[in-house]
Amino acid sequence: MAFRQMRRARQAHPESESRAILKAGISAVLALSGDDGYPYALPLNYVYANGAVYFHSAKSGHKTDAIARCDKASLCVIARDDVLSEKFTTLYKSVIAFGRISAVKDEEELRRAARLLAEKYCPLSSAQEITAEIEKYLPALAVLRFDIEHLTGKQGAEFLQNT
Repeated sequence: MAFRQMRRARQAHPESESRAILKAGISAVLALSGDDGYPYALPLNYVYANGAVYFHSAKSGHKTDAIARCDKASLCVIARDDVLSEKFTTLYKSVIAFGRISAVKDEEELRRAARLLAEKYCPLSSAQEITAEIEKYLPALAVLRFDIEHLTGKQGAEFLQNT
């Protein structure tokens, strides 16, 4: 599949910056094909590691049903969005990734991803606390991996003029 080229290519930032935004981001919006053809977009916490995006999930629900029907997805991270009301615009930087989602079946990869998520969102917790929490919830935990097939990053034209 050939992905579309960005219409305003001048505003694209390099892939290295897009990957840095993915690494530093706190939350993302995942877009899936939902029930009855309706789009299903949901916010989630994630970690970017080894070229993939990992996030946790319950083992059943709307998200897992949508992924089972169609593993293709899009993920958006907004790194900056400052309103410039006097100019009727915003200074923004964002990333959009397209790819496929699969459940992590390998227990070592699952534990590693769960640990990375815990370290990112609970940085004051000790390694022992993180291990205990992972073990406590492991039976109910699903970890999903979003393998990126296409990644673009964009910044607003006003951002280019003001930096």
